[in-house]
Amino acid sequence: MIGHQARLFAEAGYPTTIIAGRGEDPPYSGLIKKEILPLMDSEHPGVILLRRALENEELPKTFYSLRENLKNGLMQVLTPNDIVIAHNILTTHFNLMLTSAVHDLADKKIISRLIVWCHDISRYVNPGSGVPQQHGFPWDLLRTYRPDTTYVAVSSQRQLILSKVLEQNPNTIQMIPNGIDPKELLSLSDIGADLVDQYDLLSSDLILLMPIRITRAKNIEFAMQVGAELKKAGLRIRLIITGPPDPHVPDIDNYYSDLKILRNTLGLTDEVVFIYDGTSKYPAPFNISQNLVAELYRICDLVLMPSLREGFGLPVLEAGLTDKPIFATHMPIVDDLDSGQVYIIEQHTSPSEVANQIQKWASQDVSHNLRVRVRNNYIWSSIFSKMIEPLIKQNVQRPKVKGL
Repeated sequence: MIGHQARLFAEAGYPTTIIAGRGEDPPYSGLIKKEILPLMDSEHPGVILLRRALENEELPKTFYSLRENLKNGLMQVLTPNDIVIAHNILTTHFNLMLTSAVHDLADKKIISRLIVWCHDISRYVNPGSGVPQQHGFPWDLLRTYRPDTTYVAVSSQRQLILSKVLEQNPNTIQMIPNGIDPKELLSLSDIGADLVDQYDLLSSDLILLMPIRITRAKNIEFAMQVGAELKKAGLRIRLIITGPPDPHVPDIDNYYSDLKILRNTLGLTDEVVFIYDGTSKYPAPFNISQNLVAELYRICDLVLMPSLREGFGLPVLEAGLTDKPIFATHMPIVDDLDSGQVYIIEQHTSPSEVANQIQKWASQDVSHNLRVRVRNNYIWSSIFSKMIEPLIKQNVQRPKVKGL
């Protein structure tokens, strides 16, 4: 999680440092610095001994000397101009020496811009944990609210529990969730990730895929009219046509131009994506591999095939294997499989009727609704732009960001 945050800060142009007790080189090593202070490590032998003693209600003298060593190390890498994001350090008990050191540095304004990022809360200060509670120094530091500090919790549940531990109104704690990286989770290539960004696919309510070459037989005009009806209904859509104009079709260039004119006429300039047109990084003519088509299957919500005629209908099988619903006209594979497994577009069905059919599916499918909610609210890039960067800008313009 810290790695994702650091990457986002670095990509946005913030000088970024990860300060930790141990760890591998961070991603984007040219943009992100790393500072290792072994006493920050909760698994450091000295820290483990201290933790065991404190859990037995003992406070060894070594606590203070080790804390001073740790403070000195932190002072070598921190300045009062830095924004310091402390992940779990002021809310968990795994290294109370570090907790105390950060409090001391904040008291002395060596850390003047502190963000306490709460993923977890120590069971020893959470009355709801069911274990005996610890009190006194340094345990009470986990209950200490700092009015000069910004508090963030990763969920509404954590927000509520932390507010009780700190004896504060929950509104004093901002809620910023953890996120996911679609490139990583969906195994997207650099090209696939570029397509996602270029065409803003993840902000869509519906991503409709047409894994086809551009020919009149594929009835792309009908699909675009379906898209126009969905947009008219208030849905944010993307209709993706994966393949190039078929060079074996007479007058194909004129047909392709007509499709683009229709796209503009229907008000779908942004919504209808011809992959062949490429991106700013991968210009036209852009012919994609089957591997990239597979990535688009993973990204899309449904497959749309309103073809006038097909020799077989391979996308029906591909949709089935990738667990995507398919809305298609009758074609050989549909009839062989049993049309009950496909949302059929009958010969005289209108674009508005198909759009209504798609809307009905979208409103009732639990998996689809969860997927859209995650896309809209829990993608790291979106969380960063909507929540994290505004939080940083509240403190200072373009600061150095250091995460503990």
